[in-house]
Amino acid sequence: MNAYLKETELLNYSHPTIQQLVHSRKWDRLPMKERILGIYNYVRDDVLFGYNRADDIPASEVLRDGYGQCNTKGVLFMALLRAVGVSCRMHGFTIDKKLQKGAMRGWYYRMSPLEIVHSWVEVRYEDKWLNIEGFILDIPYLTKLQQKFGQCTGSFCGYGVATDNFQNPAVYWNESDTYVQKEGIVRDFGIYNSPDAFFFVHQQALSPLRKTIFRGVVRHLMNRNVSRIRRG
Repeated sequence: MNAYLKETELLNYSHPTIQQLVHSRKWDRLPMKERILGIYNYVRDDVLFGYNRADDIPASEVLRDGYGQCNTKGVLFMALLRAVGVSCRMHGFTIDKKLQKGAMRGWYYRMSPLEIVHSWVEVRYEDKWLNIEGFILDIPYLTKLQQKFGQCTGSFCGYGVATDNFQNPAVYWNESDTYVQKEGIVRDFGIYNSPDAFFFVHQQALSPLRKTIFRGVVRHLMNRNVSRIRRG
C-alpha cells in the first residue's frame, strides 16, 4: 500500500501551507473515519467549485486558489489524505461536455471538446475501496442550483452536475461512495496510483491556442457564471 501514500510532484503534502492546514485542523490526531470526513467536508465546501488554470497543478496551488473542479479538487483531496496516512488513488474517465452546459455558455461551450477529462478519488477505508466524487460542488452552489431548478426531482445534467437524483445526490460522506457527476461518464481510463501518472497519459483535448484561450479567458467567464449562481 506504500504506493498509495507516496508524495509526488502534484501531491506535494510536505508543502508548508498543506502541513499548516493539517495541523491547524488536527486531522492527523483524529480516528480514521473523522480524518476522512473532515478532509472531505473541507475540500467540498471550503474549496469552492471553480476552474483553475489547468488540471495538472500541485495541491498547494489548488489550496492557494481556494477553488477547483473534479480533477484539481481531487489532487488536493488526495494530498491531504496521504498527509494523514490515508491510502488513496485516482480513477480516470471522460465525461460528456453537456455536464458543463450552464457553467459554460455560448461560443466557449461550442469550442469545448465533446468529452472532458474527469476523475474521482478512490479511498481505502476498512479494507475496501470507496469511490469519492461528491466533493466537486460546494453545498452553497449546489443548493442554489437545486432552488433554481426546483421542479427537477429526478435526473439532471448541466452546471457541473450529472446525477439521477438531483434534489438528493450522494454528496454527504457516511462511510460510503459519493457521486455528483457519475451519470455523465463516457469512457473509463482505469486506476492510477497518482494524478501525476494519470495526467501524464490523459490531457484535455485542446490545441495550444485553445489552451491559452481557456487559461486566459474562458475559465474566468466560467468562474463568473458559477459565482453568480452561488450568490443567487
